[in-house]
Amino acid sequence: MCDYSLHTVSSRPAKVGDKLISTNFRSSFTRGFAAVDDPNVAVCLRPGTEVAFEHAAVVDHGFGRLLPKLGFGRIGEKLARFRQINTSRPDTHHDALEFPNGKVVLVTRLSEGQHVTVLQLPAEPALQLAAETPAPEAETPVPAQAPQRHSLPG
Repeated sequence: MCDYSLHTVSSRPAKVGDKLISTNFRSSFTRGFAAVDDPNVAVCLRPGTEVAFEHAAVVDHGFGRLLPKLGFGRIGEKLARFRQINTSRPDTHHDALEFPNGKVVLVTRLSEGQHVTVLQLPAEPALQLAAETPAPEAETPVPAQAPQRHSLPG
């Protein structure tokens, strides 16, 4: 999903191996991910997409710039899984990252300029896969054979 680029920013879906950067988009007040080589196009992640940060993730924090040695805003993790939160509230951001330490952070709160790599996309829904996968060729059924009776000499 890409709730940070719905109206004013071009977007495309993420692919495995994409090199992304957290960025502020020109015509939006929201932060999101863009390809390193195309900063004007938002790259949309689907729930379940796994990403790896180049360095431990950091979020904007009021004291983070004033007292950097105290670690304000540091998540302390490099891996994250994309998910959506607060989906029942249309008036708020939904795109978030969940880290192994249990922290869930809105993408829009990530500090600008962080590099991530898309490691894995979520599995396709079964219905979509079924529509894209051709049906196997029908096999000719093998008729069942009746058990043979052997008569004993007698």
